[in-house]
Amino acid sequence: MKDGLQITKSVEGKVTILHLTGALDAVGEEAVLAFARDVYDAGSRFLILDLANVSILTSAGMRAMHKVFKMFTPREEMYKVHHVKLCRAPQALYQSLGVTGFLQNIPSYESLQEAIASFS
Repeated sequence: MKDGLQITKSVEGKVTILHLTGALDAVGEEAVLAFARDVYDAGSRFLILDLANVSILTSAGMRAMHKVFKMFTPREEMYKVHHVKLCRAPQALYQSLGVTGFLQNIPSYESLQEAIASFS
């Protein structure tokens, strides 16, 4: 595997899934933001970040996820509709996301199928 972060995209109905592999850190932050911006500009409004293969999550990676959340979530719907969701976070990442409060605003699911179904 190459160093850094690799991102692949898939689409299920109205939901775009970004599959992240590698380190979600300061270097990966720009890649995630650029990829998310391209997806948003193409018309996608519902996004899942698949964290199954994220090996490292730093504060810069968390900042990237927060910026993606703000990009996809209209201000008037901030606490009504979840436009961004997480799935398959490894246990250590899930615990970090919980401790930092991320999971209060961005729901996380154990499986990709559960995350997709939650948009129904």
